[in-house]
Amino acid sequence: MTETTAPSLPAPLVPGRYRVAMVCLGNICRSPVADVVFSARIADAGLDDVVEVVSAGTADYHLGKPMDPRSAQTLTDAGYAATRHRAQQIQHAWHDEVDLILVMDHSNHADVTAGVERARVRLFRDFDPDFPGEEVPDPYYGGEDGFTEVLQMIERTSARLVTLVAGVVGR
Repeated sequence: MTETTAPSLPAPLVPGRYRVAMVCLGNICRSPVADVVFSARIADAGLDDVVEVVSAGTADYHLGKPMDPRSAQTLTDAGYAATRHRAQQIQHAWHDEVDLILVMDHSNHADVTAGVERARVRLFRDFDPDFPGEEVPDPYYGGEDGFTEVLQMIERTSARLVTLVAGVVGR
């Protein structure tokens, strides 16, 4: 697929700063991988002093636990640090505190937007240069290849997101 124009990002709640939340179901596979990769890309771009990245799940299945060992191993094999994560659940207050909530699939989107303003909630892959609007599939019940595939999607999409976030924070 050819690259398309990415949707614009919501304006920052605090000028010159930006807070991004990555959200999946349990916060042990997809969203922590997105958090680690996007945080690394933000740091590489010199934006870590103005951009904060967090992750959470919509469910409370794994609260306080580290990421799935397969996700951690996939990240480690690719050169990322995967040890700091502890699963948490998204809080309703985040809608007023986070500039952009990026959900991994349509079910996460429905859970996060139930009864709240939706302008700051988007599918993560709305920003994928190759397959915009697709879901990040949950690799939890699959094999190792699923974790590698998810990492590739997240790396590709994170590269584009960094450019967009840099523009929003004025860098």
